[in-house]
Amino acid sequence: MKHLLKLMDWTSGEILETLDLADRLKAENKAGIAHPLLKGKTLAMLFSKSSTRTRVSFEVGMYQLGGHALFISNKESQVGRGEPVQDTARVLSRYVDGIMIRTYAQQEVEDLAKYGSVPVINGLTDYAHPCQVLADLQTIREFKGKLKGLKLCFIGDGINMANSLIVGGLKTGMTVSLACPDNHRPDPEILKWAESTGRFTLTNDPKTAAKDADVVITDVWVSMGQEAEKLQREKDFAGYLVDEALMAVAKPDCMVQHCLPAHRGEEITEEAFEAHAKEIFEEAENRLHAQKAVLVRLLG
Repeated sequence: MKHLLKLMDWTSGEILETLDLADRLKAENKAGIAHPLLKGKTLAMLFSKSSTRTRVSFEVGMYQLGGHALFISNKESQVGRGEPVQDTARVLSRYVDGIMIRTYAQQEVEDLAKYGSVPVINGLTDYAHPCQVLADLQTIREFKGKLKGLKLCFIGDGINMANSLIVGGLKTGMTVSLACPDNHRPDPEILKWAESTGRFTLTNDPKTAAKDADVVITDVWVSMGQEAEKLQREKDFAGYLVDEALMAVAKPDCMVQHCLPAHRGEEITEEAFEAHAKEIFEEAENRLHAQKAVLVRLLG
């Protein structure tokens, strides 16, 4: 396994082994046990999209692993002036041990991996968010004690989070249900694969999707780069709110996850968010531990 471009590229075993490693690294971190497993290694972090959790968690993660991370934004690199991604990949591969990229197009991530000679990690694209979903799976297993047999429900836009949750959930033995408007459905190829498992349902009714769910996951309705669509999206997603009425149809001990930032009052109510804040912020912390596990597997 050389890259983390999307979870579809990883086997169920690789995902679960990474979660096991993330749990171990988290336990060591809590116990104050140092693990400089990437001493002397350097990670280049390319950012076309702004970030809080992705940048801080990768930077801190590399530091805790004994390595070094370099923050490179479009404004501070030749990429922003039109250098082809294949040239950037071949140059950076001669300087660093790995590349993490947070950008818009999935093809840019795929091209970095194709032309570079070091591991590439997808820190987010419009198509996939594998690092976030690994953290989500780690958190769910932490609270529920297992993944296999649980029902995961996602309510919202069928883009990166939905695509990756479908794959991550199904590959770890979960049943997955999605509620999204007809004009905001996930990737057709992912849907075709998901439907073949017999453990996936897609609906435009949030309460149908959330019925008997063990975990409900939501995300913002307007992602970065979609600001011009805000008013239309608010109309499209009216009724897709995670609130007390929706949670009432899920299991009594159902947990809630949100990749953050949250727009309280839009995709989730203040009350629902705060009732599940412990789970949501544990999920945010687990970005650090899950990504450290990815870094160790790919760069170690």
